[in-house]
Amino acid sequence: MVEDDPRISDFLERSLTEAAFAVDVVGDGESGLEAAREGLHDAFIVDLTLPGMDGLELIERCREIGVTGPVLILSARRSVDERVEGFRRGGDDYLVKPFAFAELLARLQALLRRSPAPSAPAVRTAVADLEMDLLRRLACRGTRQLVLSPREFDLLEYLCRNAGRVVTRTMVLDRVWGMRSDPQTNVVDVYVHRLRSKVDAPGDRPLIRTIRGVGYVLEE
Repeated sequence: MVEDDPRISDFLERSLTEAAFAVDVVGDGESGLEAAREGLHDAFIVDLTLPGMDGLELIERCREIGVTGPVLILSARRSVDERVEGFRRGGDDYLVKPFAFAELLARLQALLRRSPAPSAPAVRTAVADLEMDLLRRLACRGTRQLVLSPREFDLLEYLCRNAGRVVTRTMVLDRVWGMRSDPQTNVVDVYVHRLRSKVDAPGDRPLIRTIRGVGYVLEE
């Protein structure tokens, strides 16, 4: 769900969770695009009025990179022309605010029934000579098995899924720790330092690179 109004996102996250959905929430278009790129979601709920990249641009860019999951648009824009534009840019359904949760749930379930069955999630991922078995939660660099804590494994998996792309500390906090941005914490830096000491051993080509003032990237 991409929604910048915390009252709406909190209500929908709680209600959808009670309806047996697993829900990820982000509050801006850029974060929504990063989440869509991961390929882990069966459907998307997108508000149109977002900070930075608006909802229509987000949907259009998702379609351009091959995201096929159904998109339910939420918007206070009521005109026929605005709804048609939402469909034209890649939306699958359109719900005008304010709305009843029962209707949103019914529309979401209908979209999921009509969409193709999701493919089985990847159980392995590899970048250069780094390999991860996501099912058994094992990681190797060449012939060397990496001894990782559960959080280090989750962090490395996130970096692998975004190999070649810079991820910010805010993105890592959100996706790996489930935390909103906290300028006072250095937990990401600490864990990346620990992870680098295990992944990039002496003699290895360094894979984890720091982009000063921005974040980190796992080199392909």
